Amino acid sequence: MTLDAAAARAMDHVEDHVRAFFEGHPAVLADYDLGDGSRGTVPALRVIEVAPGPRLGIWTYATVGASLRADAHGRRREFVLTAAARDPRFPDLLAMAAFYHCGPAPRPLDVGHSVPLGEPWLLGSTCDHFLVSLPYLHGPALEQCTLPDGHQARFLWLLPVTPSEIAFRRTHGTEALEQLFDQARIDPVDPHRPAVV
Repeated sequence: MTLDAAAARAMDHVEDHVRAFFEGHPAVLADYDLGDGSRGTVPALRVIEVAPGPRLGIWTYATVGASLRADAHGRRREFVLTAAARDPRFPDLLAMAAFYHCGPAPRPLDVGHSVPLGEPWLLGSTCDHFLVSLPYLHGPALEQCTLPDGHQARFLWLLPVTPSEIAFRRTHGTEALEQLFDQARIDPVDPHRPAVV
């Protein structure tokens, strides 16, 4: 699908934002087709894969293009996923979150929401949901991206979590769960980390 000039500028700006944040890291950008006629829901979705480097010693995957569609409240989102190793499945997971957020029956994602994956995020992991969180590993320099038209695109982190952690969050709230993560000093990129509850 061909983008209009304003959308193309916005996409370039989001990509430049990610590349500037990860300066010195090898990074590859690829178009991502949602398939099954779903391309129109996120017409220009791309995923940028950032290798370990001077800023962060782990792999980072980020959407570029989800922010072209604002939610009902005018919020524009991009999503970031971090991992200890490279995996071809991660762009699929990011695309799934983008579709969940922007699709024909959108469920806009924001901090504290969760995304069910239907299976572990990595083989052998008990984490089968993403908790949508602030990008704590990256900070506000990645989180906030001002687009050329003055709108803000916000990068949110997809943190893999377990079913018991999702159940705890539903009862006690996101802040209480994040406090447990801090107390346990979880390694958020360890697919085999134990649940905190």
